[in-house]
Amino acid sequence: MFQHSKTKAAAAAAACALVLTACGGGDDETTPTGSGGASEGAGESTGSVGVILPDATTSPRWESNDRPLLQAAFDDAGIDADIQNADGDVSKFGTLCDGMINAGVNVLLITNLDSESGSACLRKAKDAGIATVDYDRLTLGGGASYYVSFDNVAVGQLMAEGLQQCLTDAGKTEGVNFVQINGDPKDNNAALFKEGYVEGMKPVVDSGAFTLVGDQTGQWDANVAGTAFEQLFTQNGGKIDGVISANDTMAGGIIARLKANGLNGEVPVTGQDASVEGLQAILAGDQCMTVYKAVEKEANAASQLAISLINGEEGSELATDTVPDTVSGEDVPSVLEDPQIIYRDNVKDVIDDGFQTAADVCTGAAAAACTELGIS
Repeated sequence: MFQHSKTKAAAAAAACALVLTACGGGDDETTPTGSGGASEGAGESTGSVGVILPDATTSPRWESNDRPLLQAAFDDAGIDADIQNADGDVSKFGTLCDGMINAGVNVLLITNLDSESGSACLRKAKDAGIATVDYDRLTLGGGASYYVSFDNVAVGQLMAEGLQQCLTDAGKTEGVNFVQINGDPKDNNAALFKEGYVEGMKPVVDSGAFTLVGDQTGQWDANVAGTAFEQLFTQNGGKIDGVISANDTMAGGIIARLKANGLNGEVPVTGQDASVEGLQAILAGDQCMTVYKAVEKEANAASQLAISLINGEEGSELATDTVPDTVSGEDVPSVLEDPQIIYRDNVKDVIDDGFQTAADVCTGAAAAACTELGIS
């Protein structure tokens, strides 16, 4: 679990700092800031940041949300930003990392593909005197200067809460068989999500009301997840009452297999990311819930942290939490945002927040549900 060091006073300071104009901070001689300098104040900074996003397939958020949000924040601050996508390729990730280090960026912000290649990149950056930020995923043993993400154990707990609520709504509270389709085991977040939903399901499992009858990885891939679910479905003679799917992409693959068996909407399936497809599945009644992570908050926190470091300010003004690196044994200064559970009746929250648009979500079969729920 996370070790939280946030106090009310620190939270207030962080809230002030997570807008795109710096609230200010003292110099920190021990904080690496790369080879360039910068003047203080958003829109007046000079310096550069390198950003490596992981892929464009495991979740649509990386290109649709993270890239434009980060770019806009750095542009507003006058920071030169080189934002690249590794396309799920470890070799390309390493090449991008080397290129950014050689270019002399002041801060390197990465979302790793795995901890091994991520650590290699972070070590090179540290040797070059470049401050590093793990974005969304912690690189185990990587020694990043800072970590910005969501409370990912809480994300998993919301999945467990959602599945139980949807089964309760369906009148299923005893003798429930459920399966878990987990994320990629190379992704530390997948382990944290699982920690959360295992913890959240423990009371009903210990009571004997729920039984875990399958636990497989879906590797953040719809087809892999669908195949894993189908195998578990067959092994259990079709007696599966609920599915914890660790994200919307995998949920889509699972729902496709349920549709083939005429069971979509009857077997609750969880998700995460509040993707267009996930929200449409929820509106259609095929998916139980999703977890909404307001990426704008995460991107703003990461960009402001990078801007502060370039300005020679102390990162601890923003990073008021800590997260344990289970490999190094060190606590990593962190900024953690809170996730939100989304059911059919509050899909509108995601639209109103600007994360998705009604034009994208309210198409085809989802149009009538949007009208019913006042989503426009």
